Order: sequence, then structure tokens, then C-alpha cells
Amino acid sequence: MGIALPVPEPWGTLVREARIGYGEGRAEHIPTHITLLPPTETTAERLEELLVHLAELARRSPSFEVVLRGTGTFRPVSDVVYIQVAQGVSSCEQLQHGVRNGPVWRPLDFPYHPHVTLAHDLPHATLDRAFAEFADLAAEFEAKEFVVYVHHGDEVWRPLVTFELAGVPVADEVQPQT
Repeated sequence: MGIALPVPEPWGTLVREARIGYGEGRAEHIPTHITLLPPTETTAERLEELLVHLAELARRSPSFEVVLRGTGTFRPVSDVVYIQVAQGVSSCEQLQHGVRNGPVWRPLDFPYHPHVTLAHDLPHATLDRAFAEFADLAAEFEAKEFVVYVHHGDEVWRPLVTFELAGVPVADEVQPQT
């Protein structure tokens, strides 16, 4: 299971086709996204608890603007080139924190850094090409939902549940008068 903010069209298809073109075949079955919870094993019981938790999180979380701009890389630590989240970083961080602090907690392999993967575990020349080809990308969209994805060992990520970001932050809610 994994949880992510989907990147809408036309950018979702643009990035997915680029990943496939760079030779990353598994991208054919991975929707373009900003990760909130990386691939995580869970049980059916825990998943039920998580879905209740996520429904409440979505109810209280507002939609937010995301701007993707330019490229970045995690090299030399990890052979990943990504599209940078230039606006919406703190909202992504808050949302992933809320997701991870529910019934399916897991430590992260690396500190959380919202991004859209463009090329992963490919030859260095291909990573360099991806970095250069998307350096001028600029995309804006409203993050209105997040999706719980599952796969059954075949690396095909299938949407299980979509949660709309429909709420207002706790600090902005009207407090009862005493």
C-alpha cells in the first residue's frame, strides 16, 4: 500500500510518458504522484483502521495550491531525479505527517522531501538527460485529494480509495463561544 497526491493532467501523463521513455518500464503502472506514505506493508485490519483515520484527516485538511518547477536530484545518496515542489511543500509535509501518525506508522528511509519522481535507478547519462529536459518545467494545480494505492506483488499500483481534501485547518475552525 502507498498513499499519494495525484498529479493531474496534462502533467501526469507527460511525466509518466517521460519516465517510460527514459527506460523505466515500471512507470507504466505507477500514477504520477507526490508521495505521502511510501510503499508499506499492512494487514486488512490495520488497513480498515487506516481508512477511518484517513477519512478524518481528509475531512479536516484543506485543498492547497501546488507549483512544480524545475528539477532536483538526490544523487549521490540515491539515483533519483525529480521535479521540485516549489509551492505547497509545508502542506505536503503536514499531510504526510498526519498520514504517518495514524495506525500504519513506519519510519522513513530518508527525511520527507515532497517531489515528483522523474527518473529512478537509471544510468547516470539518462538521469542527467532527465534533469536537463525538465529543468524548465512549470506546472500549477490544486491538490484536492489523496489516494490510497495497493498492489498485489505485481508492481501495478491500483487506486483503492480516494479522499477529498475538504476541510479547514483546526486553527481556522470556529470555536464555540463560552
